[in-house]
Formats: sequence, structure tokens, C-alpha cells
Amino acid sequence: MKEYKYTIDGNCYQVAINEVSDTTAKVTVNGAEYTVEWEKPVEEKPVVKVQSVAAKPAAAQAAPAAAQPAAPVSGNAIKTPLPGVIIDVKVNVGDTVKKGDTVVVLEAMKMENNINADRDGKVTAIQVAKGDTVADGAVLVVLE
Repeated sequence: MKEYKYTIDGNCYQVAINEVSDTTAKVTVNGAEYTVEWEKPVEEKPVVKVQSVAAKPAAAQAAPAAAQPAAPVSGNAIKTPLPGVIIDVKVNVGDTVKKGDTVVVLEAMKMENNINADRDGKVTAIQVAKGDTVADGAVLVVLE
């Protein structure tokens, strides 16, 4: 049993979580017992964007480097530590970065997270673009 003390709008509540199952919990709030029910969350499957160069109209061919087909990835890849949506790409191919420089801003769990370079290097490839949804461990930027 876990016990918590909450203050909501100046009112104090002592809450004990007695038992938890798949979609219900038996709790005691200030001595009164309740059964709390919730809907089972719908599992979201990761979105994978596939780009085909042949299917793009001529105007889309001049898209930035991030939209080009993925370059071979070596052991110098900067990967995302958690799934999320790319908010901003702070570097360009050819840029030189120092360890700790922000290369990508990722929104995950309604928070913006700076993804920083883990070593000095030159950006040789950018594997994502603003607005992309990425899975945990996805390659973001490749350094030389």
C-alpha cells in the first residue's frame, strides 16, 4: 500500500492506494474507500516516414539535406534517447560542432529536450527534419 498526502485548493487529502489492477484501483481517501476506473490507453505505434525520390514532384527535389535519402550511418551517429517530435534542427551539413553543442531540439512528453553533440566533429549527414516523429534510438545527426 502506498500512501500520499495531497493539498488541492487548500483542502488536504490522505490517499492510500490499496490495490491496482489493469484498469481499476482501490483507494482510500480520508478514510472513505473508492474504486477508481480508467480506460486502457490506446497503444500508439511509431510513425515511420518513408520518402521516395522518384515519387517527389520536381519542386520537392530541391528540399534541404534532411529530406534527402538517408546516408550510410557510421559509429559517429547522434541518436535520440527517447521518442518524440523534432522541433528544430540547429546544425547544417558541413558545420563543425563541439561536444555539448545542441544539434537537435526534440519534443517528448510535452517538454523540449536539447539533444547535444557527445563529441567534437563535423556534421556529415542530417537524418531528420523539423516535424518528423522519431522512435527511441533513431539516428538524428552523423558526425565525421
